[in-house]
Amino acid sequence: MTKKFAIVGTGGRHQMFRDAVAITHAESADLVALCDVNQSRLALSAHKVPDKTGNGIATYLAEDFDTMLTEQDPDTVIVTTPDYLHDEYIVRALEAGRNVMTEKPMTIDVAKLKRILDAQKASGKSVTVTFNYRYSPARTQLKDILQSGTIGEITAVDFRWYLDRVHGADYFRRWHRYKDKSGGLLVHKSTHHFDLLNWWVASTPKSVSATGKRDFYTPEMAIRLGLEGHGERCHTCPVAHKCEFRMDLEADEALKELYLDTEGDDGYWRDKCVFAEDITIEDTMQVQAQYASGASLNYTLVAYSPWEGLEVKFHGTKGELTHKHIEVHGVFAGGNRDREERDNVTTELHLAGQLPQKIDVWEGAGSHGGADPIMLGYLFDPANMEADKYGRASDQVSGAWSILTGIAANQSIAKNGERVFVDEMLAAAGIVL
Repeated sequence: MTKKFAIVGTGGRHQMFRDAVAITHAESADLVALCDVNQSRLALSAHKVPDKTGNGIATYLAEDFDTMLTEQDPDTVIVTTPDYLHDEYIVRALEAGRNVMTEKPMTIDVAKLKRILDAQKASGKSVTVTFNYRYSPARTQLKDILQSGTIGEITAVDFRWYLDRVHGADYFRRWHRYKDKSGGLLVHKSTHHFDLLNWWVASTPKSVSATGKRDFYTPEMAIRLGLEGHGERCHTCPVAHKCEFRMDLEADEALKELYLDTEGDDGYWRDKCVFAEDITIEDTMQVQAQYASGASLNYTLVAYSPWEGLEVKFHGTKGELTHKHIEVHGVFAGGNRDREERDNVTTELHLAGQLPQKIDVWEGAGSHGGADPIMLGYLFDPANMEADKYGRASDQVSGAWSILTGIAANQSIAKNGERVFVDEMLAAAGIVL
């Protein structure tokens, strides 16, 4: 039976879901409506839906979201709005009796989290958080090894994530740069990483302490780089010609049509200066956490590395499991990124009393290391997917736990590194998980 879907939020993140419903899985899914604050972006997205002539697919401005639910009667609403608005549309969809799929993070603070959890419980409808990293073959392989008990009881994890100066910088020019809109990188970005950790170790965080600061994307760094007198945005900046961090919206047709050509509708600038004074998120973060299982975590995220990727080491009572993925390698040079294509993912198993052994890494085809096609299959055509022995689907409870480490870390940073106890944080918010 074909399921009907509607999408709210037609920025860059919605495209994967739109194409999955309207093209890849069109036999089992039907895209019935699009919704956004920006009429131009709505029209642009509608024209990219195949077999829909002109503006053939129903489009609604955000103020008419409830009307869309009534008129188009979707089974599921897909939420790809900015993070701070997720709870608004998730709750309204649930209250209208619809299932929900949402981009990560599910939301950004405990007050919004409680709204979602209460609405889901009252409605009995489902909430799915789309964590594609769980479906990456290489990450799934780690889960397979860990749940088999190969390294014994997991006692500690060292996890480092590196964002390079193209990808990392991008968070500082978009709406993500304001913590009240994204929760900062420890919520917006690290929700992926903390979700992986919760899933890998089959446990949840009990206490968290953290430090965080903005070291690189600062007004002082602009001066050090010779960018005195920089403007509010790249498009009109008087020193853009000598800035390696410049985003040229005119030069990228996809960004131009999605943002520059549509900014007159809502005033959203996609290319704000990464060195602005008013940025409120950190670019250098370290987190220490204790899990209910007894495992401990040391986690680092930096947003100005010369390379992009991750390193994770699991310490166990029988040995160690180490995984490294070099996604982008090479010295930063403006917008150029030297992507690694061969031997860029390694996994090593080192059991006590034995020599380390290289593991043949599981591979897949498609974006995010082969993760997206697998996840989208389970989301939109589950009848043709095999039973998932790894439990990769994520509901509102998993979605909650994935953000609670970051939310607690933000509280710890605000309290100069004071340890935050997650149970106490939840109790103060009236949340029971």
